[in-house]
Amino acid sequence: MNKKVADLINDQINKELYSAYLYLEFANFYDSIGLDGFDNWYRIQAQEERDHAMLFYQYLHNNDIKVELKAIDKPECELKDKMDPLKKGLEHEKYVTSLIDTIYAAAYEDHDFRTMQMLDWFVKEQGEEEKNASDMITKMELFGDDAKGLYMLNSEMAGRSYSAPSLTL
Repeated sequence: MNKKVADLINDQINKELYSAYLYLEFANFYDSIGLDGFDNWYRIQAQEERDHAMLFYQYLHNNDIKVELKAIDKPECELKDKMDPLKKGLEHEKYVTSLIDTIYAAAYEDHDFRTMQMLDWFVKEQGEEEKNASDMITKMELFGDDAKGLYMLNSEMAGRSYSAPSLTL
């Protein structure tokens, strides 16, 4: 694996851990306004992001590349309304997609087919993440201003459970 690809993957570990912090911030916000279902959804999302970081971590180790752990930035976002985390979440997922695409392009340029194959899972995952984030915005726009609708939406989010990704590196 060339240095550029390895460095981008190493940076992605940090970005995935930042994503976990960001989603914990969203969970914290929803907890503070009494939406425990949305709190649950974003706590699980944070777990997923930590697992994504660990997949990249393991991939580097499997390729005999030492991981360089870096400081994780504090999420700086102003959350005032129940839509704010949803909109910021979609924006963030689009950003993460661009990061994955950048790694993929570097691997492609270097003919690093093994890394491209590993990244295929993340490309698919990012499509799902963006769709989920977009769907949550749509649902909140449709039902979030109605107390009963918000209650049902919150209950739906509370039903989410965690399952670790099944990617073989």
